[in-house]
Amino acid sequence: MSHNISICHILHYWVFMTSYDSSFDKSLWVGRPDAFDQEYIYQIIEPIDLHHLKPDIKPGYALIGFQSDIGIQRNFGNIGAAYGPVEFRKSLAKMAVQQQHLIYDAGNVSPDGDQLEKAQKTLGALVKIILDHRLFPIVIGGGHETAWGHFQGIHAHFLDQDIAILNFDAHFDLRHAPQSTSGTPFRQIHQHLQKNNQPFYYYCVGIQPHANTLGLFNYAKEHHVKYLLAQDIHEKQNNTHFIEDIIARHQKIYVSICLDVFAASVAPGVSAPQPFGIYPDYVFRALKKLKNSQKVVALDIVELSPQYDIQQHTAKLAAALIHSFLE
Repeated sequence: MSHNISICHILHYWVFMTSYDSSFDKSLWVGRPDAFDQEYIYQIIEPIDLHHLKPDIKPGYALIGFQSDIGIQRNFGNIGAAYGPVEFRKSLAKMAVQQQHLIYDAGNVSPDGDQLEKAQKTLGALVKIILDHRLFPIVIGGGHETAWGHFQGIHAHFLDQDIAILNFDAHFDLRHAPQSTSGTPFRQIHQHLQKNNQPFYYYCVGIQPHANTLGLFNYAKEHHVKYLLAQDIHEKQNNTHFIEDIIARHQKIYVSICLDVFAASVAPGVSAPQPFGIYPDYVFRALKKLKNSQKVVALDIVELSPQYDIQQHTAKLAAALIHSFLE
């Protein structure tokens, strides 16, 4: 127990680093000028400051951006994902509201200089605050280094409870490196859970053999990582047994969506576009099943790189995925 308390104290410290900006940018949340009241998300979004949350805040979804592509740069990828949260908000703003619910914009975390690890701890601290106040965290990256910061907050809130991780991704992101990168987050999570004598339940959907080394496949096999190849999804587009099995086995699920899991024709705006990636229908079906299970405790969507996008296709896809989960 003392170990968990120390983790919480450390995370609490990072909340007050200067990398958190709770300011609300109204210019991002705009839409049709002729809309009736509460027809679109831009009309219902509410700003919150995670430094000053009221204990009785009404439950809802809390969006927080992670404006970093330092991890991508360290992983020798094409930078640009730091601007993802901006374009995501612009696309989500214009989407219609189908059900009554509360959506909060909690601002952004941005690294100070090259201090990625500090920013990840800050993100973790803020995610813990979100969960402690009975809000549902939706983190918008940024590179996939977002996931390591996100999970720190999830783990600090749920402490000794087991959390299954479901990653929609072309890559395992189990690389070994001396620093955090966009390719290391789930290995860092694994190492963190090992130190706490907790199991590592990690599932990957959309894996591309050409994008993962034999060493990564061997690491996944050694540590009982279960995965579904993109090719398997292409061949059995309507088969969601893999997702249903995860839901049946676990009570709490953290979902991470890397946009490079999708075919480049529908998601060109990513650091590592995939010509043979999967198509959105499968993920939309999976998200519906996951949402209906009421077992998902946190969600992030990462690797939106607006400078490589074409007519906001990828930004709109990212927003549509979150919108489908909300609705």
